[in-house]
Amino acid sequence: MKTRTLGKDLEVSAIGLGCMGMSHAYGGQDEASSIRTLHRAVDLGVTFFDTAEVYGPFVNEELVGKALKPYRDRVTIATKFGFKIDTSKTDGSAMVGLDSRPEHVREVAEASLKRLGIEVIDLFYQHRPDPNVPIEDTVGAMSELVKEGKVRTLGLSEASSDLIRRAHKVHPITALQSEYSLWTRDPEGDILDTCRELDIGFVPFSPLGRGFLTGKLTSTSEMAAHDMRRNMPRFEEANMAANMALVKLIEEMAAAKGASAAQLALAWVLAKGDFIVPIPGARKIPNLEQNVAATDVELTSEEIAKLDDMLSPDKIAGARYGATATWTPKR
Repeated sequence: MKTRTLGKDLEVSAIGLGCMGMSHAYGGQDEASSIRTLHRAVDLGVTFFDTAEVYGPFVNEELVGKALKPYRDRVTIATKFGFKIDTSKTDGSAMVGLDSRPEHVREVAEASLKRLGIEVIDLFYQHRPDPNVPIEDTVGAMSELVKEGKVRTLGLSEASSDLIRRAHKVHPITALQSEYSLWTRDPEGDILDTCRELDIGFVPFSPLGRGFLTGKLTSTSEMAAHDMRRNMPRFEEANMAANMALVKLIEEMAAAKGASAAQLALAWVLAKGDFIVPIPGARKIPNLEQNVAATDVELTSEEIAKLDDMLSPDKIAGARYGATATWTPKR
């Protein structure tokens, strides 16, 4: 597996593994199957694994820690804090607000370390900006954890360029995690430019459009009852039908290159900069193996430009999140 470097010196596999779907959001969790997938990822050279306290909540960190314990010296584990969690709930509704108060930062770090069964968190992200807490206070608390050896590097998620700059003045930010794919292009321009300027790695989550860009998802009827995508505008039936026409174009282009639609979509993300490390999710080993193989798909500048145009933001039907989603970025 090829590697890339986030920030100054956090070297990770060029493609990581987003672990959320193994315990959260999409239904149909199977711990034994997920552990096999996590082990296979290590076998394939994946060294970068992403989780968060809110996935489950809590159980995803436990799963990742349990599965990766035999490989601890070979892997980089990232987790996130930043939500108020109602522990009486066991689905997406458990997120009941934001909380990046310094005392909460420490509480979550201590709890995450225990759930993961590790002595240091390799990359600790603020999951979403909290408008009620100055970023300087939050990152200040995070930096104390670095000094104490409980956290190795710091990250932000879905933050604006201004917040990134303010945070970076308090303590070096190693990575920014935000949604980025052929159908979610929000970070292009100011945010990606800021990451390049400050030498901050960029970690796209949902680089396959929550599975839609693979071409394998054609109707909401295929989703589990509690699948979070059922409440996302882009997955409403009319919008899905409109967007599927765009996916067909990706499939045609991919076939001409001897690749899958998923591999082409990931290759496009990888081609946008060597500081970019996407973390597609995969619960099944065949999907994982397909994603990892995307590192071998090379795109010409002409092909990149063609994809840019084919899926320009004005051609995508539906908003990224619903207006009431608690995970909507607060910038």
